[in-house]
Amino acid sequence: MAAGWETIPALVDDAARRFGHNEALVEDERRWDFEDLRERVHTTTRALMSSGIRRGDRVALWAPNISEWAVTALGVHCAGAVVVPINTRFKAREAGHVLGASSARMLFTVTDFLDTDYVAMITSGDIALPATLSEIIVMRGEVPISAVGYDAFITRAAAVEESARSARSAQVQGDDLCNIMFTSGTTGNPKGAMLTHGATCRAYRNWSELISLNEDRYLIINPFFHAFGLNAGILACLMTGSTIIPHLVFDVASVMSKVSEERISMLPGPPAIYQTILNHPDLNRFDLSSLRLAVTGAAAIPVEMITSMRDRLGFEKVVTGYGLTESTGIATMCRHDDHPEIIAKTSGRAIDDVEVRIVDSTGVEVPRGLRGEIVVRGYNVMVGYLEDPVKTAETIDPNGWLHTGDIGIMDDDGNIDVVDRVTDMFICGGFNAYPAEIENLMMRHPDVGAVAVVGVPDTRLGEVGHAFVVAARDASRNPEEMIAWCRAEMANYKAPRRIEFVEVLPLNASGKVKKHELRRLAAEPGTNYSS
Repeated sequence: MAAGWETIPALVDDAARRFGHNEALVEDERRWDFEDLRERVHTTTRALMSSGIRRGDRVALWAPNISEWAVTALGVHCAGAVVVPINTRFKAREAGHVLGASSARMLFTVTDFLDTDYVAMITSGDIALPATLSEIIVMRGEVPISAVGYDAFITRAAAVEESARSARSAQVQGDDLCNIMFTSGTTGNPKGAMLTHGATCRAYRNWSELISLNEDRYLIINPFFHAFGLNAGILACLMTGSTIIPHLVFDVASVMSKVSEERISMLPGPPAIYQTILNHPDLNRFDLSSLRLAVTGAAAIPVEMITSMRDRLGFEKVVTGYGLTESTGIATMCRHDDHPEIIAKTSGRAIDDVEVRIVDSTGVEVPRGLRGEIVVRGYNVMVGYLEDPVKTAETIDPNGWLHTGDIGIMDDDGNIDVVDRVTDMFICGGFNAYPAEIENLMMRHPDVGAVAVVGVPDTRLGEVGHAFVVAARDASRNPEEMIAWCRAEMANYKAPRRIEFVEVLPLNASGKVKKHELRRLAAEPGTNYSS
């Protein structure tokens, strides 16, 4: 892999030089090679410059995984501006907060995604758009009078010479911001993590090598607005000559059809996605023989699921990893040649030139094998939260350690097992109960297809577990029997007091289970689960 770049503009040029006429992006009838992609990115950059975008300006993207998203984001990077992705699940007030907090100059969006018109949503008058926002560009869908169509925007490129574009891209430095990625905002307003070109390029070059990504056909289910979809998706494909194949919305049948049609070899995602595929009644009807590589993480990963991914889905390599937005999306990784037991049971060890520790509540490192908070230090740690020095100081301590809020255990070789979120842990009868551990144990039950556990109030024990279970195919649905099984298989304080069968678990756009929604569903006033 070439090492001659530390900025995204340099990466775009290098990919075109190295991979030329190989397929770079495939979406419906669009089949662009790497030279085509570079040309479209540079044209977009010139159109942005003609629109008045300067180095350091912020440009927001609020749209699903479409080719225009990828081209526009890369064009923003090549203009020396900063990409501000907006979660497609955000409503008007949340999106308005991101636009205002980032002082976005332009917004690129769509008006026809899942019956949602984002332009109508934010121009309805319910929120005040920031004074900095000069234009809204509609990439797909009907173009209202308050916006500009994408084709009309692109024609502006003719007013800027390619030499001016090249000079602008050459000014970009590794320490410049490339992205401001906002957190989900489940504990308050979303916070914008400021990330740089150099850290992003370095981290995902490392990531690509560790998982052995190499001219693969990559179905990108993870949303582009997430670090996984943008960095481990779009950028990793440029680094390795892999084909970007965007996927709009996760649906098992459409994913399995796409795998067969496009001979997909790389299919990443959170565990819930693979579990849903494994549970699908028509799984055996699809040709999945091209699958080679899976990368997962972001939640508890049952050992049995890793085995099923190999045996039933045919993956040659299944790699796990761990990271968060504030660490440029990456902190630890298994290596693709690690022993299967390490890959199944841990999220690997620190990537090169990054430190990871497990510490107690005072910040002191705990002995190997004991639980504590995961902290990270290295080049991958964000610059800080946008215009929020207080939250930044609360998250990054004076010694440079990023406090993740995740609970983990480290083995003697430095591999970490991510046990849970500090905020997900509940205390039952004085004992700390970790939902991820309980979920892993419950996945051993043959009737469990997927499960999520939350803590709920209890008058006697303080809190107890409430499990939401998606039944495996042809499984019985007997809560009492499953509760009895749990009590036989795990300590009493861990065993859920209530089990509720559901058809699906609520997932966010990144494929993670929305625990806050489950807590709301479980919070029935006056309910006492003790026995």
